[in-house]
Amino acid sequence: MSDNSNKVAIVTGASRGIGAAIAERLAGDGFTVVINYSGDAAPAEALARKIEDKGGRALTVKADVSDVEAVRRMFDAAQAAFGGVDVLINNAGIMTLSPLAESSDALFDRQIAINLKGTFNTLREAAKRLRDGGRIVNFSTSVVGLKLENYGVYAATKAAVETLTAILSKELRGRSITVNAVAPGPTATDLFLNGKSEELIARMAKMNPLERLGTPGDIASSVAFLAGPDGSWINGQVLRANGGMV
Repeated sequence: MSDNSNKVAIVTGASRGIGAAIAERLAGDGFTVVINYSGDAAPAEALARKIEDKGGRALTVKADVSDVEAVRRMFDAAQAAFGGVDVLINNAGIMTLSPLAESSDALFDRQIAINLKGTFNTLREAAKRLRDGGRIVNFSTSVVGLKLENYGVYAATKAAVETLTAILSKELRGRSITVNAVAPGPTATDLFLNGKSEELIARMAKMNPLERLGTPGDIASSVAFLAGPDGSWINGQVLRANGGMV
């Protein structure tokens, strides 16, 4: 707790699913948490109250990560409330599956806007404003390794995020800021489960040697490691949190 008690972490897309699990875990580890959301405020506010009821500190900030000015305002809000930012967790993302031949311009543009441009927007701001000794954790996907059908556009955005991760880790030389990515496998969240048959979910759960879906808590633990003091020597890497699927 003492190592993180004065540190501030922004978690994008933190009102539900993996993002909420990350925010709650980091708060439990002593971080002050900025809960970013883009739509309904109610889940974000409920999470903030839950964290504060347990003795933590949390702030909710609405921002669409694809909007440059909204991202700047989010960092401004964190700085105004807490004096600065130490950690950025780039969890916000969307996934729409389609064969490439049937993928619309809208499908492509929206995933690029959120998953790639949104990550770029937050990384650019963090590179300028994160305090020395900070941490950045981006989100990729294990589909970059699996290369499953219908995931082409989604996986392409995440492959680009992996490249940005490695390059930024070098560009921040001299500031003791690490930049890594977590690449989950199938995880039991609405993002993964929606639109899939029970048969497909069961089949994908069996693809890894541990024979189950990941949980938001599994992914939050990986992020907490990279964001905390024990992850200080890990830099420019992609951690595939997938039970050994790939």
